[in-house]
Amino acid sequence: TRTQRFAKDELKMLESLLCCLIYPLRNATLFHQALKMAYTDPLTKTNNRTAFNDQVMREIKRAERSEQHLSLIFVDIDHFKSINDEYGHACGDMALASTAAWIKDSVRGSDVVFRYGGEEFVILLTDTNLDAAALIAERIRADIESHTLAYGMDILNITASLGVSSLRGNDSLEGFIKRADEAMYRAKANGR
Repeated sequence: TRTQRFAKDELKMLESLLCCLIYPLRNATLFHQALKMAYTDPLTKTNNRTAFNDQVMREIKRAERSEQHLSLIFVDIDHFKSINDEYGHACGDMALASTAAWIKDSVRGSDVVFRYGGEEFVILLTDTNLDAAALIAERIRADIESHTLAYGMDILNITASLGVSSLRGNDSLEGFIKRADEAMYRAKANGR
């Protein structure tokens, strides 16, 4: 901006400069959109497994470097196959999307939710020890259980089983994930 009008030759120069900037800006915007789509599960609007694989490695390195805690929560919707079998895949999709929204509402702004696969979600908790992660997991479990899902004339009560793991010294990614997964399966075996 300025107090006097631009001259015609100045306007031509600005227009030509803008034309040179439009394509790189548009390409950068399209690249950002493509990257976001590559890392987002379209159904649940959470990060996907690819995003998890990338982010968990960064967070493990960061936690080790800064000597901070890092925890995981595995969430698995109970009896999900029976929802699909009895009500159809549209209802199953609604249950997945609703559960993802309930999880996102239950976690802190610094926590990241991922759809791990099927009806499983993973929450990555930075700077969180095992006890704090267990409290967050219980809050998520109770929040999911407290909601109901209306589908047609039916009301569905959804529950989930959760498992928690915290990063240990010299832990491998596989061990870190496996402990949370095994804890989730123990929760299922002990009554969901």
